[in-house]
Amino acid sequence: MTLLRFASIPGAVLLMGAAAVLLPPPSVTVSERASWRVVSSNGIPDHDTGRFPNRRNPNRIEEQDHRFRMPLEPVASPWVRELGMHPFGVATNGVPFDPGAAEWYRDDPSSGWRYEPLSGGRDVGLDHHHAHVQPGGTYHYHGLPTGLLRRNLGKEPVVLVGWAADGYPIYGPFGYMDPADPASEPMLLASSWRLKEGRRPGGDQPSGRYDGTFVQDYEYVSGAGNLDECNGRTAATPEFPEGTYHYVLTEGWPVIPRCFKGTPDPSFLRHGPRPRRRAPPRRGHAHR
Repeated sequence: MTLLRFASIPGAVLLMGAAAVLLPPPSVTVSERASWRVVSSNGIPDHDTGRFPNRRNPNRIEEQDHRFRMPLEPVASPWVRELGMHPFGVATNGVPFDPGAAEWYRDDPSSGWRYEPLSGGRDVGLDHHHAHVQPGGTYHYHGLPTGLLRRNLGKEPVVLVGWAADGYPIYGPFGYMDPADPASEPMLLASSWRLKEGRRPGGDQPSGRYDGTFVQDYEYVSGAGNLDECNGRTAATPEFPEGTYHYVLTEGWPVIPRCFKGTPDPSFLRHGPRPRRRAPPRRGHAHR
């Protein structure tokens, strides 16, 4: 089976061959307490990384004191909740999934046009795992966590890669062809988000064709892929053979989901995880 291409996003920035850096050993603990799952980690990945700081990301990876909590039995909300400027979830290795970036057209958040970090429209210094580092030293994934996936896909194509802030599991990018049968063939799942046709408005808004440079270049087209607007589906998985709703990391946009079916736990908000030691302020961009 051909596994992953990893670079279907237009203009994806991959710093292949970047030198690995010496980091403390990774530490992650997953525990179940009462009705909660708790993931505690030092935020150090269990794979190599690109070189940080680098030309477009001046931040150094530092140990964190991550403690994320989510319900063991998530409950769907009556409405979909958009992902704000905080992590969508946490990987099984304790590294956050945080797809958005504080990068705006003309550096103006009121423009309503946010750059997509995977597009290359703004080079945010991503490494070959589609990750980079926040000013506080937090290493985090903006796209497919290639090292994590490659380590696990040889064992089982349908791989649990983490948990979302609302408690639902995250898999990717394969699922079973028959959603009700975990013995059926695995297949590569596809997002239902598509590039809009035509050109952007121009004027005081971006011009040019919709090409994936901005988050707003995409629209949800129901039924265009296998997944819903939050990149999720209800289906059997190895951990849930009777079936469960779960999110899927896909090769196509949005890769990491940008909305929730349930209610995200406050531990994922920006005031939740803190660095273990405060680093001095760094000059340079504020890329997340």
